[in-house]
Amino acid sequence: MRLVSLGDNVCDCYLDEGTFYPGGQAVNVAVDARRSGAERSAYLGVLGDDDRATYLRACLAKEGVELDRARCAHGATASPGVRLVNGDRQFFAGARDTVAHLLGLRIAREDLEYLSEFDVCHTTNEAGIDHELARIHQAVTVSYDFSVYFDDEVLERVCPNVDIAFFSAAEMPATGIGALIEKAHAHGCKVVVVTRGEEGSVCSDGTTVHEQGICPVDAIDTMGAGDSFAAAFLVRYLDTHDVPQSMAFAAERAAQTCTLRGAFGYGRAI
Repeated sequence: MRLVSLGDNVCDCYLDEGTFYPGGQAVNVAVDARRSGAERSAYLGVLGDDDRATYLRACLAKEGVELDRARCAHGATASPGVRLVNGDRQFFAGARDTVAHLLGLRIAREDLEYLSEFDVCHTTNEAGIDHELARIHQAVTVSYDFSVYFDDEVLERVCPNVDIAFFSAAEMPATGIGALIEKAHAHGCKVVVVTRGEEGSVCSDGTTVHEQGICPVDAIDTMGAGDSFAAAFLVRYLDTHDVPQSMAFAAERAAQTCTLRGAFGYGRAI
């Protein structure tokens, strides 16, 4: 299975411990896909040229993540502040004059040719490339993480160019989950996954709705757990097309991530 993850990169600064960790939704999925067994994993996004970007590149190289089409721009890496409260993360805005805030990613013909080499292109609400989804979807299967941002306008605009959709809806009642799944399918998504925090997850393949509980673990940090779930689900599902097996594997991988500091480790002094 081959996955390319398109979108953001950051260094999460854990303010209370004076440590930063490489991350960003797209970066996390690229790393977690490789750790979950993908034979090939790549990241495509705009990296800065500061010391943190250099460190991020080195971490991705150690994890076997390709950067063949990643951009390098003159500027700083986005570095939001993070504090852990009862094991859950709270974010604090960092500097806004970073490559993530100042520059957007444009998709060239060569990028589309590169994306077509993969089984799936995963992207997110943070990537800033919704306007490019139609072109990307012509080249490769698209997976998209909506996170918690999925009002009717967003669903209508994004879902027609998405094959596998991920939503975070920990506070949503079961009736709302069902309605969300129906809307996503109606707008074109073939597979819809909804994570519900401690309540586990739900997945619909268009014919059957499957449920999966969480895997109990001594969690120390939930950073990146949802990205681990998405990456593991994609790796296993695209290899087997077995939804229950894929959800169980994803729950295990997400639980394991909760035992690490940062989204996938590699802490370094701020």
